[in-house]
Amino acid sequence: MPVIGLIADTHGYLDPLVFEKFEDCDEIWHLGDIGAEEILSQLKAFKATKAVYGNIDSQEMQWKLPEKEIIELEGLRFLLIHIAAKPPKYNKIVRDILNTESINVIICGHSHKEAVVKDRENNIVFLNPGAAGKQGFHQRRHVMKIHVDNKKITNLELIKLGNK
Repeated sequence: MPVIGLIADTHGYLDPLVFEKFEDCDEIWHLGDIGAEEILSQLKAFKATKAVYGNIDSQEMQWKLPEKEIIELEGLRFLLIHIAAKPPKYNKIVRDILNTESINVIICGHSHKEAVVKDRENNIVFLNPGAAGKQGFHQRRHVMKIHVDNKKITNLELIKLGNK
């Protein structure tokens, strides 16, 4: 049963607590607005890491990272993207993907607001781990962990990192 650490909107700041909280993770997925290549390097040195770029990431990072990624894991198809909008009214990029791909879970960042929503209209689970960095309007910093087993997310944990 893989354990995945979800992180977004670090904006150039990686809290050392992330390494403690993600110790049992098999992979880390960063949902964009990384802010500095050093953050991605530190995460990759710690655990296998996948990432998509966000709207504040440099042109160089945007050349190196995908805008979106579809990952198949334990019978589920995950869409990783920085900006998705709110369920069920997704932005055009996400709507186009949903029209051509079978997606079970959308995981995004951008809003700086942690969210777990069952989108019944599209039969999708929508996750946003909130912001892990210190930039933005959020008051508290968060990451998430999910356990994936046999076509299900069997455990989801919202982890508070502290105030920004």
